[in-house]
Amino acid sequence: MWDACKDLTLIILMVAAAVSLALGIYTEGIKEGWYDGASIGFAVLLVIFVTATSDYKQSLQFQNLNEEKQNIQLEVVRGGRRIKVSIFDLVVGDVVPLKIGDQVPADGVLISGHSFSIDESSMTGESKIVNKDQKSPFMMSGCKVADGYGTMLVTAVGINTEWGLLMASISEDSGEETPLQVRLNGVATFIGIIGLSVAVVVLVVLLARYFTGHTYNPDGTPQYVKGKMGVGETIRGVVKIFTVAVTIVVVAVPEGLPLAVTLTLAFSMRKMMRDKALMTVVEAYFGGEKMDPPDNTQKLSAAVSTMIIEGIAQNTSGSIFEPEGGQAPEVTGSPTEKAILSWGLQLGMKFSETRSKSSILQVFPFNSEKKRGGVAVQVLMKLYHFYDSMSVPFICYICFTLYSTLSGLWEQGDSEVHVYWKGAAELILESCTGWIDTDGSKQSMTPEKVGEFKKFIEDMAVASLRCVAFAYRPCEMSDVPKEDQRADWVLPEDNLIMLGIVGIKDPCRPGVQDSIRLCAAAGIKVRMVTGDNLQTARAIALECGILTDPNVSEPTIIEGKTFRELSDLEREEVADKISVMGRSSPNDKLLLVKALRNKGHVVAVTGDGTNDAPALHEADIGLSMGIQGTEVAKESSDIIILDDNFATLVRVVRWGRSVYANIQKFIQFQLTVNVAALIINVVSAVSSGDVPLNAVQLLWVNLIMDTLGALALATEPPNNHLMQRPPVGRREPLITNIMWRNLLIMAFYQVAILLTLTFKGVSLLRLEHDNPAHAEILKNTFIFNTFVLCQVFSEFNARKPDELNIFKGIAGNKLFIAIIAITVVLQVLIIEFLGKFTTTVRLSWQLWLVSIGLAFISWPLALVGKLIPVPDRPFLEMFSCCCPGKKEADDGKEGSGVKQIEVV
Repeated sequence: MWDACKDLTLIILMVAAAVSLALGIYTEGIKEGWYDGASIGFAVLLVIFVTATSDYKQSLQFQNLNEEKQNIQLEVVRGGRRIKVSIFDLVVGDVVPLKIGDQVPADGVLISGHSFSIDESSMTGESKIVNKDQKSPFMMSGCKVADGYGTMLVTAVGINTEWGLLMASISEDSGEETPLQVRLNGVATFIGIIGLSVAVVVLVVLLARYFTGHTYNPDGTPQYVKGKMGVGETIRGVVKIFTVAVTIVVVAVPEGLPLAVTLTLAFSMRKMMRDKALMTVVEAYFGGEKMDPPDNTQKLSAAVSTMIIEGIAQNTSGSIFEPEGGQAPEVTGSPTEKAILSWGLQLGMKFSETRSKSSILQVFPFNSEKKRGGVAVQVLMKLYHFYDSMSVPFICYICFTLYSTLSGLWEQGDSEVHVYWKGAAELILESCTGWIDTDGSKQSMTPEKVGEFKKFIEDMAVASLRCVAFAYRPCEMSDVPKEDQRADWVLPEDNLIMLGIVGIKDPCRPGVQDSIRLCAAAGIKVRMVTGDNLQTARAIALECGILTDPNVSEPTIIEGKTFRELSDLEREEVADKISVMGRSSPNDKLLLVKALRNKGHVVAVTGDGTNDAPALHEADIGLSMGIQGTEVAKESSDIIILDDNFATLVRVVRWGRSVYANIQKFIQFQLTVNVAALIINVVSAVSSGDVPLNAVQLLWVNLIMDTLGALALATEPPNNHLMQRPPVGRREPLITNIMWRNLLIMAFYQVAILLTLTFKGVSLLRLEHDNPAHAEILKNTFIFNTFVLCQVFSEFNARKPDELNIFKGIAGNKLFIAIIAITVVLQVLIIEFLGKFTTTVRLSWQLWLVSIGLAFISWPLALVGKLIPVPDRPFLEMFSCCCPGKKEADDGKEGSGVKQIEVV
């Protein structure tokens, strides 16, 4: 309420109301003299109350939105199992697994980790990456995991963390305006300047006519006669004139524009349901043979099976919880990790037991540049082979461990180191010099065998499968650095021995093809940038509809390395033609985004990994995945897709266009009222020295136009018609030619009938009366009523600026119907019951019908007006307020439209 009272124009009106109240009581007594001042004061209080209520509801909506943004979902280990919890539910004692790209959610200590390093720049200001180990285990919330993975024990949460203490000492600045709001403010400022200018003109004219005796009472006598009026009466007349001028400013300034933006954004906020789609291993090639089905290991020796299972269990950042009571194991991790771990379970892997039979020496976390991840494990050979060959129960294994330790059977020299690698199949294959046969014997990698592996990879890729290869190499313990030097040990990645390849099905979610078709119809070109090889990328692109011709070649489908090696100018030329980019690095995606923006396109980027962060940040619109997306990716994006589904992108576009369209509807409606009100008051002031709409009536019109109008038009739900429009360019005028046509037709019609009523209303409506003052008030009441009803009918026209059927879909917007009904009911109450308080008198039913009939003409007139063609070039370039983006890529280029919206 206090913030709403700080509006300068309302403060002036409050002062004017107080002065008018005091002078009225002084000159006419308290019985008659309080009406003018009190009515203005009440109208101002009503405006303040409605504004404060709207602002409060807005703040609640965006507080909820901000809480949703901060509500990070993370995995914690409780009772030996990984479960997802909100960051708000984190408690001291929780064990939190962390991987590259995650944000440290609380203060804690590192329990275990591999190649684990933290970016503490948000807390310390130092850009140097800090390694975390036993010597430096302490972690602070708010920092980002830069590399590796590990687990931390939570020691402090909320305000008790270092980050919490820091945030408690500062206040978050949430006052940053969106580009659209900046653009709207430009329009609002322009309209406000015109309104202020008109108000000054009206003030000067009215004062000049008043003091020269050319302002008349309804009975024909001058309102001011020099030397015959008291000081109080003179000041009261001046205050009335001043109040009208200030009220014109209130009506002219479109403070409802920011409100319309906020309401539209708040209304369009929706939570998406999560999709439970899961990737699965559907093909496997091990021991030089295809396994059919993929979990059939009967042809493989026990040693090969054990080695595969060990590589799966140890070389992963995922986890498996095996509950008691025979319940199904719970698999956690990335989609790829979950697919491989689930396949491992089908092979007979017992996750916890497998991990306990070897110890991890060093980890190379999955790297998006090298597209592989590795781990070095120490295997206790005698113990290992005994357990494996005898297939003894686990209790026997424990007993044998104890016996071996006591008898000295376990010696350091009897242990061996296995380095396991997992990653992109063709890249792993390049590093292999041998392969394992079904019986466990090592074979040399001949050119023929390489060709056989490549053929299998290509066949899986053509079937749109993601190919992941498994390889290893033995290493002597003597080659492993000592524990204090192991942090800098680079795992050997040459002379690998190929274990096998799996094909993982990453199914297209339902509706993706339809979504891509809708995007194309809406002028949005979808491009796929992936780390998969070209064949897999081609197959997936064909499956989801990004490609329609399977025989396309460069540059429509291109490899990241080829694109990377082009010059800047060549990249810009090629970028327009690219539909699919395979085997890309994070930098390739960034280069493509830059090339497209330099060509004048508006670029949206989707991504979920830390490696996507630069492209998400560079794009005009960054959309990160809410489920699988890392915190770094989310922080770099503008929009978070809560269900990780590309089909949601179409809903994002539809809602985004709905926001823009609703704001345009509101602008058309408001400018119609502005133009009509300003012209009527200026012409009346200059010609007669009076205005037909007084301060209280203008404030009611302002309430209808701003707050109620914003509520009615800003909540219009989206429809598929919006997806048939071309994209809106960076320099596209906010007020289109169609809007100009509609608002000018409506405004001039209202001006014509209201000015006619102002000058000829008494005779036309046959309002002649023995009391001229009563006839004048009756005429002004009729003008006020007709003007308000015109705005009610105009709201229906504003719903569909470019469609003939203005009632289409109106049943789906109950709020619009409710606001129209409330406006009409309140208008009837004002006319019929408020009387002197609003300077109105009751109207007969005949005058009500005439008033409704004049307002009704707005509908057929708007229908005819929509048949009038308009040119493509904007009427007024002054309204082309450029929406500032991260980069004005099309500055200096011809035309104001965007070439195309790109989604990468």
